[in-house]
Amino acid sequence: MKILVIEDEEGLGQAIIKYLESENYITEWAKDKKNAIDKLEVYAYDCVLIDLMLPDGSGLDIISHIKSLKLESGLIIISAKNSLDDKLMGLELGADDYLTKPFHLPELNARLKALMRRRKFDGDLEINVGDMIIKPEAMQVLVHNSELILTKKEFDLLMYFVMNKNRIMTKSTIAEHLYGDDIDQADSFNFLYSHVKNLRKKILDLGGNDYLQTVYGVGYKFNVA
Repeated sequence: MKILVIEDEEGLGQAIIKYLESENYITEWAKDKKNAIDKLEVYAYDCVLIDLMLPDGSGLDIISHIKSLKLESGLIIISAKNSLDDKLMGLELGADDYLTKPFHLPELNARLKALMRRRKFDGDLEINVGDMIIKPEAMQVLVHNSELILTKKEFDLLMYFVMNKNRIMTKSTIAEHLYGDDIDQADSFNFLYSHVKNLRKKILDLGGNDYLQTVYGVGYKFNVA
């Protein structure tokens, strides 16, 4: 899962980034409204954590901007302001959840996981896709009841394909999701080809369907009937 953290407080921002990366999230950090909007207009995120009080504006303006761009990111407000009016305004603008500082980082993690289950998988702890059963929180995949052994990147790739099944995904979009925004400086996407090739082979070796279609000149499509 790729997360944008919008937080101007240096210590808290670093703590959130360090914790989320230890939990295998891909993270980016924006310390003000301008930097956040610049990132949101270029890159895609599964979830955005938004502080309401920023040095150059309000996080509420960022929520409105996200909605105007029709982005599909989940939105969680993180703010020291405990005003009911601010909370209601954020939720009315389209935020999915609200955490008041100080909060425990494991609680943030639980909220992120719950939000993704609600938005992508109807709240299910297990995901049934064709002949596969995926248990995201255990990072476990079964194909015809046999365990599919994947690397961390291969599992992240599979989850991203499943979340965007039957859609053509460009190589750059997939690479950004797996490695963060700096990947746009890469000279080639040969590493992505290797990940896709390995994932396809491992599924087929267990008798699974050939879900992955190469869309030449563009990227890949994960086909699920």
